[in-house]
Amino acid sequence: MSDPASNPKPESNGVPSGQFIAPEDNSDHRPRRGWRKLDWRLASLGAAVIISLLLVWRSTTGHAKSHVPEFTTANVAVAKVIREDIDQEVVCDAELHPFEEIDLHAKVAGYLENITVDIGDTVRPGQLLATIEVPELRDEIKRAEAATKRNEQNVRSAKAAYDQAHLIYSRIQAVDKSKPNLIAQQEIDNAFEKDTAGASTLAAAESDVEITRAEMAKLLTMLKYSQITAPFAGVVTERYADPGALIQAGTASSTQSLPLVRLSQNDRLRLEIPVSVSYVSRVNVGDPVEIRIPSLEKSFAGTIARSTRKVEAATRTMKVEVDVPNADLRLIPGMYASVVLHLDRRPNALVVPVQGISRAKSSSAFVVNQEGRIEERPVTLGLETPEKIEVLSGLQEGDLVMIGSRTQIKPGQIVHPTFLETAQRTP
Repeated sequence: MSDPASNPKPESNGVPSGQFIAPEDNSDHRPRRGWRKLDWRLASLGAAVIISLLLVWRSTTGHAKSHVPEFTTANVAVAKVIREDIDQEVVCDAELHPFEEIDLHAKVAGYLENITVDIGDTVRPGQLLATIEVPELRDEIKRAEAATKRNEQNVRSAKAAYDQAHLIYSRIQAVDKSKPNLIAQQEIDNAFEKDTAGASTLAAAESDVEITRAEMAKLLTMLKYSQITAPFAGVVTERYADPGALIQAGTASSTQSLPLVRLSQNDRLRLEIPVSVSYVSRVNVGDPVEIRIPSLEKSFAGTIARSTRKVEAATRTMKVEVDVPNADLRLIPGMYASVVLHLDRRPNALVVPVQGISRAKSSSAFVVNQEGRIEERPVTLGLETPEKIEVLSGLQEGDLVMIGSRTQIKPGQIVHPTFLETAQRTP
């Protein structure tokens, strides 16, 4: 019996009889179609990633380029090189003091009878301030007056005796000349002695009168000292005693005498300035200064009136004084002030702002030339102030000097200059 599988039957689909046709293997074709779909997906995904990366890179590079500065059109601040008078300024702290200030003492000892002023009172020259009561001084004055009268009486008596003795001696001399040997020589000698003695007695009496008169004048002067008057116009800044206090004479250095009042002349003040030893050689009498009173927000000009011309060893400073008028008494002694000293004046100097000079390695300036390009020039510097600096060489009047930072600017670069007010401000 034959195997039906080995003898296939003819098909009706047009395939010749007896030709072998392999059956389709469905297990091979289905997997191939799945791989094709996966390859297209991976390719699409890769293309999308590449396109996204390209877009990101383009946007990033384009944004970066938009922030890259165009050096050829950079704006820079400039200042013009000008000529003006400059000087070096030094600021010193100073203090206001009374032009004159004294403690008034009594020259005679006694009790304070009365005092007519108190602190803050303004007084005029010669005004009575206080009176010292000295009863024993008045007794001494009376005694001196009596002694003077007595001595004056003695003078009159001595003069009468002398006149009589001198008259007798004159007559005897006249007789002796007209009739020699008429009068005994002994009588002539006695008359001469009486005349001489009378003259001596009169001279002594006159001397006693002078002595008592001098003593009287002294006592009257001491009595005058019992009245304390103002030696100059000023303000009473201290009062040390009240009526009834025992006041000692302020003439002996060994006694601790108590003053009555302290008087200060405040309508004219002294401004004392301690100048550092570094500047004393450049400070002279007559130099102008600027005085600033911070507590009053007031500023005015002054002139150096005097100086000690000596540097104190302890502070290494020299005291300089400026006279300050104070008619309205608005300035109070003890106030502090700032004084601006002007040193080393340079008239008609070539100057630029300090910000226009670089001193990294050597002094130089960035100049904008006529073509609008940056040009670096070495400069030689002179006097420097807080805002301006003198240029001795390297620049000319009218040159445009760049001020500010140089970090983004290079020599040879084209720039656009811009003038700033701060660059042209006068110190």
